[in-house]
Amino acid sequence: MIRQQIRKWIGCLLLLITALTVSSTPFHELASIPKELRIFEGSLQQLNLSMPVMGTLVNSNPDILHVNGTEAREVNVDLSQPVSVEPRRAGEAHLAVKWAGIPIKEMKVNVLPDLRVIPGGQSIGVKLQTAGVLVVGHHLVDTGKEKTSPGETAGVHVGDMIIKMNDLYINDMNDVKKMVNEAGTKKEPIQLLVVRGKEKMSLTLSPAKDTKDQQYRMGLYIRDSAAGVGTLTFYEPDSGAYGALGHVISDVDTGQAIVVGDGQIVQASVTSIEKGESGNPGEKFARFYNESETLGSISKNTPFGIFGRMKENPKLNFTQKPMPIALAEQVKEGPAKIFTVVDGQKVEQFDIEIVNVVKQHFPATKGMIIKITDKRLLEKTGGIVQGMSGSPIIQDGKVVGAVTHVFVNDPTSGYGCFIEWMLQDAGVDVKKNDLKAS
Repeated sequence: MIRQQIRKWIGCLLLLITALTVSSTPFHELASIPKELRIFEGSLQQLNLSMPVMGTLVNSNPDILHVNGTEAREVNVDLSQPVSVEPRRAGEAHLAVKWAGIPIKEMKVNVLPDLRVIPGGQSIGVKLQTAGVLVVGHHLVDTGKEKTSPGETAGVHVGDMIIKMNDLYINDMNDVKKMVNEAGTKKEPIQLLVVRGKEKMSLTLSPAKDTKDQQYRMGLYIRDSAAGVGTLTFYEPDSGAYGALGHVISDVDTGQAIVVGDGQIVQASVTSIEKGESGNPGEKFARFYNESETLGSISKNTPFGIFGRMKENPKLNFTQKPMPIALAEQVKEGPAKIFTVVDGQKVEQFDIEIVNVVKQHFPATKGMIIKITDKRLLEKTGGIVQGMSGSPIIQDGKVVGAVTHVFVNDPTSGYGCFIEWMLQDAGVDVKKNDLKAS
C-alpha cells in the first residue's frame, strides 16, 4: 500500500516537472529552432537557445560554417546567450546541441550562394501575344436560311485556345480569317487543334457564309493579344532575368490565364491616377513610352507574374545597386517600403507595414498582408491601385517580395507574394544562383 502511494507521488512529481519544463521559455525557444536553416553566404545568423546552462555545439563541417567565430568542430557555449552561425561557403552542414553530453537538438544548415537583384519599381507597358488564338465568345452567322454558330456546333468552348488549323500553327487573327475564307470558298471543313485546360482535342468546323458581307465566319469571337501597364519587380544582372506584376495576366472576358506565344515589355509613363476608395479600387493611367525600344521579352505568364530576359539593367531605378533577397521564412511583420511610380517615370520609395506573414514552404501567391502607411502615397492614390502590382517590397535592406492585389473594401491594404517564388518562376535557382533552361 505504501509502495503504491510512493509510486503515485513520484508519478505526479514527474508529471509536474514535465509540465513545467514543457511550458518553460527555454523549452519553447529550443522547440522553435527549425530542423533546417537556410542562409546565404556573407550573412550572419543568431540562434537563441535561452537555456541557462553551458553546452556544446557540434559542427559537422567547419569549412562551411563557423560557430561563434571559430572553426572548431566542437564549441563550448553559454546556451543562455545568442549563438552566432557564420557561413563561409555554399554547402550543407549539421549542428547538434548537446547538454551534459546528451544531444537535445539537431539542425541541418544549407548555405546558399549569395544572390542579389536590382529592385525595380518602374512602370512598364506589357504587350503579350497569345500562343494561338483565344476563344472569348460565340456569335450567330446569318446565312439567309438560318442563324448559326459553326464554332459552337463544332464543340468549341469559350476559353479554348485554337493553336492549329489544318495542321498549320496560327499566330494571329489575320491567319484565321484567311484560312476560314479559303476553306469556305472550297466548301471544305477545317480541322482545329484546340487546347482546353490541360487537354488537347481535334474538332471539325464548317464555316458559314454571312449574307451581310459575303464573308465566311466561324461564329467565334477570338483574341490574339493583350496589353496593359504594370510594375517591374526585379532584374537579376548575372542571368538577365526579370520578373514583374506579381500576378497572372488573365483574359478580361474568360478569366483564364493567357498562354504566352510572344511578348515584350516597354517603358511606360504614369499620366494620372484615379484614387482608390472602399468598394472601388483606384488605377494608374499610363502611356507606353518609346515603344521602339524594347526593354525585354516575355516568355512566361504564371500566378506570380510575367518573366523573361532583359538585355541590360533597366534605367530609372531607385537604386542601381543590387540588393540581397530574403527567403520566405526570413520575412517578418513590421515596417517595410515599396518602390513604385506615381508620376511620370520617377521611382520613389514609400512606407508600408507588413501586418501578417504566412509561413509557406511551397509557392503560394498570398504570402503576406501589407498596409500602406505613407501619408503622401495615401493622399495621392488612396492606397494600392491597379498598375501598382509588382512594386518591390523592401525590408531591412533586402528585397522580400512584391505587391500583388488590393483589398476591394480597404484600398490601403492588400496582398504581397515572396520574392523567392518569383525568382523560381523566373528560372533563377536560389540554391545554385544560376538561370535554368526554360
